[in-house]
Amino acid sequence: MFEQKMIFRSKVEDPNSFARTGTLNLNGIEIPTPVFMPVGTRGAVKSLDSDDLDELGYELILGNTYHLYLRPGVEVLEKFGGLKNFVSYKKSLLTDSGGFQVFSLNSLVKFKKEGVEFRSHIDGSPHFFTPKKVVDIQRTIGSDIMMVLDDCPPGDASSARIKEALDRTHRWAEEAVDYWEKDKRSQHLFGIFQGGTNLELRLESLEKIRSLPFSGIAIGGLSVGEPRPDFIRTMEGISSYTDRTRPLYLMGVGTVPDILEGVRNGVDMFDCVLPTRNARNGQVFTSRGKVNLRNEKWKLSDEPMDPECKCKVCKRYSVGYIRHLHHVKELSAFSLSTYHNLHFMKKFMKQLRHSIEVGNFSEFFVKWKNLYERAEISR
Repeated sequence: MFEQKMIFRSKVEDPNSFARTGTLNLNGIEIPTPVFMPVGTRGAVKSLDSDDLDELGYELILGNTYHLYLRPGVEVLEKFGGLKNFVSYKKSLLTDSGGFQVFSLNSLVKFKKEGVEFRSHIDGSPHFFTPKKVVDIQRTIGSDIMMVLDDCPPGDASSARIKEALDRTHRWAEEAVDYWEKDKRSQHLFGIFQGGTNLELRLESLEKIRSLPFSGIAIGGLSVGEPRPDFIRTMEGISSYTDRTRPLYLMGVGTVPDILEGVRNGVDMFDCVLPTRNARNGQVFTSRGKVNLRNEKWKLSDEPMDPECKCKVCKRYSVGYIRHLHHVKELSAFSLSTYHNLHFMKKFMKQLRHSIEVGNFSEFFVKWKNLYERAEISR
């Protein structure tokens, strides 16, 4: 059995599901789980700054290796001593390996035994990612949690394509973890298992990644276009086989219903662009459900976006005013709506953890699932 440095401690487990609370310890910063991570793909959570993130209380955000490698580039990151110094964010950072972006943003990807050849979506310049190179880039970024390079097939991939992805993902995982173990620094490496919605292949991949000395394990290749019933079936199928001694991360998933399903099946970590992207498109999350700010019915409303919200936006501004900002395309519409949505996500995750600790997660699950699977609220 391999030796690993434990970065996760389980706290309270729900007796009726795989839901649990716990604590991630990342270089002295303790983060309660389940946790939602805002996405700062290129070194910024869109429309917010580091003061906003500190004010909101986020202690773990996500960046993307592919995008940061292209811009600002390794030279700039080296000069500034890593991304945290560059953006003046002093808490914890997780970086995706960029594998998903390589495959999703490029039509001319060439797989080779050593890695993947691709062209920049910005200027068409050629690049080559290997498992070791991706670790090296993330070392330069200075991530607390690094992700391995993997092959993420699309949701409608054939069994043959998924099997090919598993072979490649497992081979790259072995190479990456061997390389990382020679120079861990203060960084942790997470493995990723694939398999699409084929449960047999999912469990085969999980078994392989579990056998390697990663600090944590991530579920890749879900919520990439598969039907929602298949997503739920897959999550339920793997929940009994995950390693409960390590944190479980569901990549790229962060709607309220999907977080609930993930937590019910043992997931500890989530990230997603939807809370910030939807905010910029005029949709905010509230204690009453989703609100479309561009709807005419809010035009004369002097109420806050969410009467139960205590964020600085809801304390000061009416939903009618925020609707006006979106209607006339003022830039402040983006920042105010984004701030509110991330405040909502922070509060929602805190309430979710509390429901597990006091033993009413099942009721919490039903309430919020019903609330967020219906259409936007109306008066």
